[in-house]
Amino acid sequence: MVKGVIFDMDGLMFDTERLWDTFWDPACEELGVPMPQDLATFYASGRGLAGQYLIEHVQKYFPQVDPQKMLDKVWQIGDARFAQGVPCKPGLKELLALLEERGLPRIVASSSPRNMIEQNLQTTGTARYFHDIVCGADVQHSKPAPDIFLEAARRLGLDSHDCLVLEDSFNGVRAGHAAGAVTVMVPDLAQPDEEIRQLYDYCCHDLYEVRDLLVQGKL
Repeated sequence: MVKGVIFDMDGLMFDTERLWDTFWDPACEELGVPMPQDLATFYASGRGLAGQYLIEHVQKYFPQVDPQKMLDKVWQIGDARFAQGVPCKPGLKELLALLEERGLPRIVASSSPRNMIEQNLQTTGTARYFHDIVCGADVQHSKPAPDIFLEAARRLGLDSHDCLVLEDSFNGVRAGHAAGAVTVMVPDLAQPDEEIRQLYDYCCHDLYEVRDLLVQGKL
C-alpha cells in the first residue's frame, strides 16, 4: 500500500493543458515572431518540461527570439487567464477527500511556476488538501528526470517507492517510473504508446478510477 501521493497539476488535477496551448499564439503576436510549423510536435514534446529543458525547447522552435523573453510573455498571459479560475478534472475533489479521510499525505509536484500552482490551488479550493508544493524551479533537472518526484517524496518524509505518482503526460510517467514510484497515468491530451505502457503501473480513465483502485486496495 502506498504511504503518500504525489500529484502533477496541469492536465492531471486541472484542465489546463488545453489552455496552455492557447497562450503561445498571442505571445508570438506580441513579440512579432511566427508560430512553429509543426504545432502538434511543439506542444506534445514541451509538456512537463521546465528549467533548462524548457529553455532549450523554446530555443529550438523560436530561434529568432530570446527564449526567456518568450517564456515570460507566455507566463504573463497565463497568469491573467488562470486568475479567472480553472476547471478541475473529474474526480479530483472526491479523490482528495478520500486521501484526507485516510490520512495519506499529499503534495503537488509540477513543472509550472510556483505562483501559478498556488493560484490554481487557491481558486479551486484545493489548497487545503496539500502539505507542500514542489515546482520546476526547485530541482536541477525537470521531467523526464526523476528529480521533482524524488524531492516531493523527501519532503513527505517517504521513500519514493512508497509514493503514488499521478501523471497525465509522457514525460511525467517517465519521471515517475525513473523515481521508482508507483506510477498511475490518467491520460489527458495524449494516449499512452507502447513505450509508456511499459512504464506505468495502471492507466485510469479519470481520477474516479484512481479513487476506486485505492478503495479496492490495489494501490
